[in-house]
Amino acid sequence: MKLAPLTPLDDAICVIDQTRLPFTCAKLTLAKLEACAQAIETMQVRGAPLIGATAAFGIALAMRTDASDAALEQAVARLARTRPTAVNLHWALARMATHLRPVPPALRAAAAWTEALAVHAGDIAANLALGQHGARLLSQAASTLARPLRVMTHCNAGALATCGWGTALAPVYVAQQQGIAVEVWVSETRPRNQGLLTAWELAEAGVPHTLIADNAAGHLMRQGLVDIVITGADRIAANGDTANKVGTYLKALAAREHGIPFYIAAPTSTVDAHCPTGDAIPIEARSADEVQVLHGLDDAGQAASLRIFSGACANPAFDVTPAALITGIFTEHGLHTPARITESLQR
Repeated sequence: MKLAPLTPLDDAICVIDQTRLPFTCAKLTLAKLEACAQAIETMQVRGAPLIGATAAFGIALAMRTDASDAALEQAVARLARTRPTAVNLHWALARMATHLRPVPPALRAAAAWTEALAVHAGDIAANLALGQHGARLLSQAASTLARPLRVMTHCNAGALATCGWGTALAPVYVAQQQGIAVEVWVSETRPRNQGLLTAWELAEAGVPHTLIADNAAGHLMRQGLVDIVITGADRIAANGDTANKVGTYLKALAAREHGIPFYIAAPTSTVDAHCPTGDAIPIEARSADEVQVLHGLDDAGQAASLRIFSGACANPAFDVTPAALITGIFTEHGLHTPARITESLQR
């Protein structure tokens, strides 16, 4: 998978500005802590693993300006405020802080950059591994069919949401490399329309796909047009309950009704052993403008926005899918039973 959403440079990182997709693939150079924080807050960088890696580099960049104990704690606190739900953010910040606190300030900048690079490389390796595990499942499912395997996903859990390969899409990309015929139903994922990013990414990779309105998912399942559902995750609780982009829960309910397996794909950094159940996962409430305003191109091909509503709106960014609705969870270590996810990872 050649797409690189985050590229480390000598004194900065280069990321794809995801707010410009799918119409323009533009790059941003982030050279300061605040630039990294704002990129996460405004969703120029999005996807739990990529948010975590960006935060790690944000700490490293901050240490180049001021490597004191106070500056380290301030950098961690600033980045921790950017997005509450994605646990990879807090995992990466805890990893960086734990690694750097014992290091003398004079050596912190170099140590921080080395550790951020390790976070970046580790995410790529983990995603490829979970993709290989998932591809074995897709191969088994496809072997009984005389047509392409039909996979449904929600939000963007591809390479764009990670440092490479993706989570939910990693099995699709590995399966494609292995010659397994796969087609993807791409949910649009209102109100941020991350499904458009998935469609763009699949087109770049040459994977057959079809964009659908979110509310078409149940109909397609009932018609027998979906073989398997795979989504990513922003946080997996100790009991296997999983938070993901709002709308995931409804797909899990429909999949259960129609006997369709529903899988989660995420690296172990997404598992929060300190969070007992999904009820303890903080759900981010985002701006009403995301619901009230549509963004796209006008007839002249210029970026434009259209306000479609101006009343009261609720905009929860995530929902929680109970472990009982999840067939299995893929991590870099293999396939796990949701209710025993933390026990499996401790072996």
